[in-house]
Amino acid sequence: MNQPSPPTSLPKYLAEGLPKQDTQTLQEVQNYIEALIEYRDQSVDTDELPETAEPVEESDNTEKRTVVKEKVTCGDASCKCASGNPSDMHGPYLYRYYRENGTMKSEYVGKPESE
Repeated sequence: MNQPSPPTSLPKYLAEGLPKQDTQTLQEVQNYIEALIEYRDQSVDTDELPETAEPVEESDNTEKRTVVKEKVTCGDASCKCASGNPSDMHGPYLYRYYRENGTMKSEYVGKPESE
């Protein structure tokens, strides 16, 4: 059996370096890659959310996405929300938090129906 060809998307340094490794090192790399993929695919933990975020039960919640009610600042330094005081902040608004390639991201969902 011939050595398998690397995927064309694999960086050159990996395509050249991995075949030179012993079996134990390759197994350790495989375990690391599997753990890294698992981490990137995990849902956002409530400990990682901003302090002002309050998780809510939404019908569009998926296993890997968390919808929260959150008060936010608008970014205008002259606005009262810039104080950081929750009673001065805008909202609450709904945001969906998720991971994309290991990075936590959020997207605006809208205003809560009950607000």
